[in-house]
Amino acid sequence: MARSLDGLVLSPVADQAPGQVGTATRFAYHEEDGRVWAEYAGGDVVRGHLVGTREGDRLDFRYVQLKRDGRTASGHCVSTVVELPDGRVRLEETWEWESQEGSGTSVVEQLPS
Repeated sequence: MARSLDGLVLSPVADQAPGQVGTATRFAYHEEDGRVWAEYAGGDVVRGHLVGTREGDRLDFRYVQLKRDGRTASGHCVSTVVELPDGRVRLEETWEWESQEGSGTSVVEQLPS
C-alpha cells in the first residue's frame, strides 16, 4: 500500500474544462483510520471539500465545490493511489458529476517539496 496522504498537498497535472479544477488548484489532504478528506481551492474553484474512505490503494469519495461564478457543483470519485519512483504520490481518478452532466478521468500528483 502506498503511504498515507495525511499532510500532503497535491495538484492536477493538466487543466480540465473551464469551471473545474486545474493546475492552479491545490488539494490539502488528511487521512486517519481509513477516512480521507481534503480542502481545495485555486483556479476556477473558490473553495472545495471532499470526504471519503480508503481501502488499500483505493479511495472512494464525494466532493462539493463553489466556483468563481457563484455556482456549486458536486460529484463522486474513485481514485487509485500510486507511489511514484521519486517517492511522491499520484492519484489516478475516475469521476462523475452528480449535480450536472459529465464524467472523466484526471491525475493529481503530490507537489515537490
